[in-house]
Order: sequence, then structure tokens, then C-alpha cells
Amino acid sequence: MSFSISPFSTPSHPLAPYGWDDGWAETFAPHAEQGLLPGRVVRVDRGQCDVVTPYGTLRADTAFVVPRDPMRIVCTGDWVAVDPDGDPQFVRTLLPRRTAFVRSTSSQRSEGQVLATNIDHIVICVSLAVELDLGRLERFLALALSSTAGAALLGDGARPVGRQAPRAYEAQPLVLLTKADLVPDAITLSHLVEDVERIAPGVQVLPVSSATGEGVDVFGAIVGGGTSVLLGTSGAGKSTLANTLLGEDVMHVQGAREVDGKGRHTTTTRNLLLLPGGGALIDTPGLRGVGLWDAETGVGEVFSEVEELARQCRFHDCAHESEPGCAVLGAIEDGSLSARRLDSYRKLLRENRRIAAKTDARLRTETLREWKRRGAEGRAAMAMKRGRTL
Repeated sequence: MSFSISPFSTPSHPLAPYGWDDGWAETFAPHAEQGLLPGRVVRVDRGQCDVVTPYGTLRADTAFVVPRDPMRIVCTGDWVAVDPDGDPQFVRTLLPRRTAFVRSTSSQRSEGQVLATNIDHIVICVSLAVELDLGRLERFLALALSSTAGAALLGDGARPVGRQAPRAYEAQPLVLLTKADLVPDAITLSHLVEDVERIAPGVQVLPVSSATGEGVDVFGAIVGGGTSVLLGTSGAGKSTLANTLLGEDVMHVQGAREVDGKGRHTTTTRNLLLLPGGGALIDTPGLRGVGLWDAETGVGEVFSEVEELARQCRFHDCAHESEPGCAVLGAIEDGSLSARRLDSYRKLLRENRRIAAKTDARLRTETLREWKRRGAEGRAAMAMKRGRTL
């Protein structure tokens, strides 16, 4: 079987609805010359993935791209090169990721977990059926605002870090306050929106209701271009909202527990779905934990007012605890900054630095191990040249 894929995209290209553009075509050109087929991963499950290609969806094995680094595992949203002649068919390589939403796998480990890639909108769903957890939302926002190319892994394994990373592509965060129909009155809803806007500078906050349709049209227009990922805890209404946009019950839905309003895990895999009005949507399982991963940039943006105040402190290394001339403590005293906000800022910074320190240590260990392996191979090669073995 042979395929001829033009390296240039057009609006009528079969993969255009999934986000294929001239940039992806140019990146893929060397693989096209090798007879490989472009495709986008729409689902991953136990070492295999569903890949949509110009000639339909196929099931491909990921054995050829299983790396040591879990950050490079095939993920929903990835663009890949597939061998069309294989039996079974294999994903041969990942194209460099433009953006990625990454969290740490556990507070006890130094590995990151990629939840979605090549995304244009990160939609954080927060249910209004329960009390707002502003601290959790700040955590989501810090990760979302860090999910640019700086948080993405490149195809060759390189990983730019922090503010040194290129920002050619950015995923725009959006906060959805779901189940807005459960709020008793418009004034209360307006106050809730204002509370969230205060901790989400520059981020659009939109109340929506799948039951009444409030805000759904506006949300549909926002995600109508590019790829969006829905994130949030179980019971936040992600799958219900996805079904509303899709116009059919594609995602299975269960009701939230009446005791505490928390949801049951109904979505078990990350699925990329095309929206009737344009764009693509990645629905994800509910997240119990959201550990930070390389999120220093995002923390700084979420708490921009704290960092601006810190620059006005008398001492450049002010810890904002009891130092004279501390602008941060002054803002807390006059009520312009809440103590909760400062505590949250400190907590996220500490966590991110702890993860970064662990990551650096792990990378140093892996590098040392690789040097030792290469040294052993070099000594063995020299011994063979001299006619002996080690």
C-alpha cells in the first residue's frame, strides 16, 4: 500500500477539521518522504491508540515510541507518523508538541504526566453545585498558564524550561462555572463570577448550564476554532457539557452524589471528538489530584498582584513575614490582599520548587547512568580492537 500526502494543507484536507495546518504539514514533510502517514491520536488505551488519518481511523500500536521518559508517551491530541503498510500498524514517531497540559504524577515522585497535547484552549470546569474551592482553581490556573511550548516535550526529547522556553504557541485558559442553574439568583451568580475573576487575572470566566443552555452558545463559539480540553474534578459536568456541544449522548454520564455533590468517575479515557460547529474537544476523566509541574511561570501569572507588591518591598529578599517595609504585609493589613491569597501563593511556590528539585536530581542520575553506559561501551570496543575482552 502506498500513499501520497501533499506537504501543504488546504481547507479541504481530510485532517483540517482536526487541526491540520501548513505548520504541521511542513513538520511532517520529512516523514511523508519516507512513505509514512500523518494522523492525530484521538484515544489511547493500553499501549494502543486510535489515530485518525486522511484515509480513516486506524488502530495503531505504540511500541516503537515507548520512551524511558513518561513525558514522551503517546497522548490524546498528539500528531504522529504511522506506518501504513504494517500489520499490525505502528506509530513510528511523535511530531513536536506545540502545547501540553502536564501535572506531576504524585507528590512523592518527580515525573510528569501529560494529559492532553496540541491544545488551544484549556477549559477548567468548576461546579457551582458545591462550595467554590478557590485554592484548587488557582492550582489549575497555574498549570494552565504554564502549558505553552515551555511545558511541552519536543519530538527530539528536548525540554525547554521555565521562562527560557519559546512561547510561539500558547493554550488560552477559560474558567467555566458549570451548573449555573443551581445558583438561586442572578445577584449571587454575579458575586461568584466576581470572586473567580479576582483570582484569575486576564482569564475569561463564563457561567454555563447544560440544563438551561445558559452560556453554552458563547462557549461553543469560543471552542469552535482549534482544540480544547475539558478539565476538572468528577461531577463538574464535563461529560454533560461535551454531550450538549456534540448534540448527542456520546459521553456516558452519571449523577453526582447527593451527600456531597461529588461525581462518580464515568469518563475513563481521554477522547478527542469533533464538534458540529467546528473545532475539536478532548474530554478527560475527573482529576482527584493536580500536582504542579514546571509551573513557576503560571504561578507568577496567577498571583501577579503578589509579585508586583513584592517588588515594592524594602528588601529584595523579603520573605513577607515580619520584615519592615514589606509591601505584601502592608497590603494584607489594609485589606487589598487577602491572607488566604498569600498562603496559597506560598504553598504553590514551595510545591513547584520541591518538584523541580526532585526533577533535577532525577535528570542528573539518568545522565550519569547514560555516561557510565557509554563509557562501558567505549571500553568494550577498545578491548575488542586490542584482541581481548573485558
